[in-house]
Amino acid sequence: MVTFDYAASAELFIPKRRGSPSLSYRRFATAAEAVRFAVEEFPSIRTLGAWMQVGEERFNGDDIRRLYESASYPRRRRQRKSR
Repeated sequence: MVTFDYAASAELFIPKRRGSPSLSYRRFATAAEAVRFAVEEFPSIRTLGAWMQVGEERFNGDDIRRLYESASYPRRRRQRKSR
């Protein structure tokens, strides 16, 4: 089993519109910060077609969501609102 380095720096790319060649780009000091930002600020990260680059590895929206939901995710998750 390969472990993910949440402490590594990361780059997050989010298309401005679905299918658009222009991208919004953000660099993060840690992958944990990038994962949190992607999931909590863009709940539809998968459908946006966003991806994250960590070193030589690229992670799509589903991968980002799995990293956020992983037991090894090092940050506090946003509390879901109860109805």
